[in-house]
Amino acid sequence: MAAKDQVMKGAEEFYFAGNEIGVLVIHGFTGTTQSVRFFGEQLAKEGFTVYGPRLKGHGTDPEDMEASTYQDWIHTVETGLARLREQCTNIFVTGLSMGGTLALYLAEQYPDLDGVMPVNAAVNIPEMAENYRNLSQTDTRFVRGIGSDIKKPGVNELAYPKTPVKAIGEIVSLTEITRKNLAEIAMPVLILSSAEDHVVSPDNSQMIYEAISSREKSMIVLENSYHVVTLDNDKEIVADNAIQFIKAKC
Repeated sequence: MAAKDQVMKGAEEFYFAGNEIGVLVIHGFTGTTQSVRFFGEQLAKEGFTVYGPRLKGHGTDPEDMEASTYQDWIHTVETGLARLREQCTNIFVTGLSMGGTLALYLAEQYPDLDGVMPVNAAVNIPEMAENYRNLSQTDTRFVRGIGSDIKKPGVNELAYPKTPVKAIGEIVSLTEITRKNLAEIAMPVLILSSAEDHVVSPDNSQMIYEAISSREKSMIVLENSYHVVTLDNDKEIVADNAIQFIKAKC
C-alpha cells in the first residue's frame, strides 16, 4: 500500500490528447484508473481525446478515501469535464461501477453532452445501504475490500484491500441522488452490463434503461465477465461498442 497521499503505481490519472471528440473515463469505488486504462487506450487509438481522472481519496491509502465525500468525487469529474471542454467540441462520458454512476450524474446535470456509456453502473444498492446502516452504529472503520470481481484467471484490479465504512455511506448517497434524476437524461445512452456481477446487481442496468428519457438507448449484456468487465474477458467488446457508439453520434 502506498503511503498516505502518495499515488500508487498504476493509479495515476491518464490523458491522451487527440481530436475534437473528448471522452471522460471514470473508474470505480475503491478502485483506480488501472481498471479503465485499457478502455481509455482503445478509445485514444481511434483519435479521441481521452481523460481518466483519479477520484479524490483513491489510489493512495484507504484513510484518504475515508476523508473524502461523494461531493469530492463529483468535483473530480466535473473538473475533468471542464478540462475536456477546453479542447473538444463533442463530449462523451463513461465509467465503471461508481464511475458509471458519476457518468450518469454528469448526464443529468449537463444535458449538452453528446452521450453517456455507463458500465455496470450502480444506482440501487440496498444491501450496501443496509450494511452501512448497521456498521455506522459500531466503531468499525474499515471492512473487507470489494476489488477484483473478475472472471478471467490471473487478472487483478488495483484497488484498496479494505473499504472505509464512511465511504460506503457516501456511495449510497450518490446512488440515491443519481437514481432520483435518471429521467432527466435524454441524450443517447449505451448501457454495458455484465450478466453475472457479484458487486452491483445487473438489475441496476435494467433500472437505468427503463428510467432514462432517451429515445436513443441500447443495452449490451456481456456474458463472459464479472463486475470489472474493463479488465475481464469482454474488455474488447466494451471498447469496440463504445467506439461504434461515439462514431455513430459524431
